[in-house]
Amino acid sequence: MASEEGVIKIIRNKQVILRDYVSGFPKESDMQVVSSGTIKLKLPEGCEGVLVKNFYLSCDPYMRGRMTKCDPGTRYLDSFNPAYKRIWSGKVLESGDPKFKEGDLVWGITGWEEYSLITGTATQSLFKIHNTHDVPLSYYTGILGMPGMSAYVGFYEVCSPKKGETVFVSAASGAVGQLVGQFAKLSGCYVAGSAGTKQKVDLLKNKFGFDEAFNYKDEPDLDAALKRYFPEGIDIYFDNVGGKMLDAVLLNMKMNGRIAACGMISQYNLEQPEGVHNLLSLIMKQVHLKGFLVFNYYHLYGKFLERVLPAIKEGKITYVEDVAEGLESAPAALIGLFAGRNVGKQVVVVSRE
Repeated sequence: MASEEGVIKIIRNKQVILRDYVSGFPKESDMQVVSSGTIKLKLPEGCEGVLVKNFYLSCDPYMRGRMTKCDPGTRYLDSFNPAYKRIWSGKVLESGDPKFKEGDLVWGITGWEEYSLITGTATQSLFKIHNTHDVPLSYYTGILGMPGMSAYVGFYEVCSPKKGETVFVSAASGAVGQLVGQFAKLSGCYVAGSAGTKQKVDLLKNKFGFDEAFNYKDEPDLDAALKRYFPEGIDIYFDNVGGKMLDAVLLNMKMNGRIAACGMISQYNLEQPEGVHNLLSLIMKQVHLKGFLVFNYYHLYGKFLERVLPAIKEGKITYVEDVAEGLESAPAALIGLFAGRNVGKQVVVVSRE
């Protein structure tokens, strides 16, 4: 709905907001889609920000952590209220920032909403999209955005792979894991991954080129499963789940192995996180375990594109998206991540133009 106020158009801005902070497993009812707010499709006088129409929004497991109320000063990112802040791609409608102009396609962090006014330091996290003809725009919420950078940073910068090494990836069919496995193959490594359904296991082996894959839900003994696929041990573990899988991996790491702690989806909905019992392996095998936040590595984005874009265009890397239509579908899409309903990168289409 739009109205005119002089020459300035005012639009009802549909948003997804959090009803209250969440403990335990989140539900769709913890969120609501509202259209009560409005936004002027004109920058305020003197504003150096950017006004954007959003096309695609991203759903990722780490968002669960930002739905939990924490003590002041303990959060590494802002709360989602009043609107979920998430990776997106869209078009600049008006800019007071000299780095952007009307019509530019961009990606960055903003609310779960149709239109966004991005001001202050938030504009520093905006990236102009230059490659718009060879790849889908939605890729900038995934393979060419934060998830792709997470895979790149964790695998190449944290784990420093060498040809012939063995690599294990958990949550391997997800937005990040599917890329790590393909990076491993491009680096001449043996790679195996875990997922939660037969369909996803088949996807890992038949589409993403993993050497092996297994359904962790079918494995009563994770230690035994890992020994089956890594009889001589694991050089690199890309951890997306934490918990019992991490504990089992610690027993199977090689000397001087490396672990990139990217996410811990098995722990996000627990009021009392599980303990890890095999940490002595870190000492005895001199294993390097490092957690990382991708936002600290965005200065490498150009280097990342130089590696990944040609690989996509040459068909050396493929990517699977699970697309939900409409902003109103976002709550169900987010909750579905924790039930394993998505196959590949979960994307929400807000608008296609």
